[in-house]
Amino acid sequence: MRSKYIWMDGDLVPFEQATVHFLNPTMHYGTGVFEGIRCYETRRGSAVFRLKEHLQRFIDSAHIAGILDYPYSAGELYNAVHLTIRANGFAACYIRPMIYMTGPLTLTLDDWTPATGIAVWEWAPFLGKEAAEKGVRMMVSSFTRHHPNVMMTKAKISGNYVNSTLAKTFARRAGFDEAVMLDPQGYVAECTGENLFIVRDGVIYTPPRTTILEGITRASVITLARDLGYTVVEEPIARDQLYIADEIFVTGTAAELVPVGEVDFRRIGNGRRGPVTQAVQELFHETVRGLGARSHEWLDFVDETVIAC
Repeated sequence: MRSKYIWMDGDLVPFEQATVHFLNPTMHYGTGVFEGIRCYETRRGSAVFRLKEHLQRFIDSAHIAGILDYPYSAGELYNAVHLTIRANGFAACYIRPMIYMTGPLTLTLDDWTPATGIAVWEWAPFLGKEAAEKGVRMMVSSFTRHHPNVMMTKAKISGNYVNSTLAKTFARRAGFDEAVMLDPQGYVAECTGENLFIVRDGVIYTPPRTTILEGITRASVITLARDLGYTVVEEPIARDQLYIADEIFVTGTAAELVPVGEVDFRRIGNGRRGPVTQAVQELFHETVRGLGARSHEWLDFVDETVIAC
């Protein structure tokens, strides 16, 4: 996760110097806001996937978190992302903008001032390259996804991910790759860092948006699946519906699109990537690499962007 420079409130700072103080309120109270974005190498050069949508969610997350008077516009952050990619010279990379708070160790947002950093680094798919075809093994976690009135589910706030960290850690210790989180009513919500889809009789189902993060990769995959002629239904999914699914796959910026071969020691389908998953996955990969029909509307080409320094 190394690079040459990290963008810190308007300046490109050498990697080793991009630090925050030990008494930073975000580190103590988990009040940071972040985003995950990917830049892909295409035939036309480096291109960021759905950058504007990611940055809008980043600003929306700050608003949901209660941060008033955030100092940067989406346009300023857009330029900062492109500047940081160029400065580091990556053809493809993962992009992590983050808002962290500075000020005294109180529990009041109004006592703090938001600061912003943007890091980029080369990062392989989160669940591993082999998982794209072989699939991953999952367990249903004993940890419940947050009630929407306990933690804001529509924002990527650092504190939300303590829940994910516990679920993921216990799953890995039990020998699984990932965990499925149930919502407070006991229905399937999402995984620790990915949205979830199941396939039954050629129809794709995914949980409704109420208690999940509204993933940008999730929305993209729904659109691409419908472009391929599949019906996609958003409705509650019970735990046992996972076990009898023909296929399961998960989506996320870090993971991209990964099939699930097993849940709670039950094999899903043939235990590997199924035909529906493969079709959607291939179109997704074509799209992010500039070869799909929607590439022109979803990719921002770094080399074509004028940077206002």
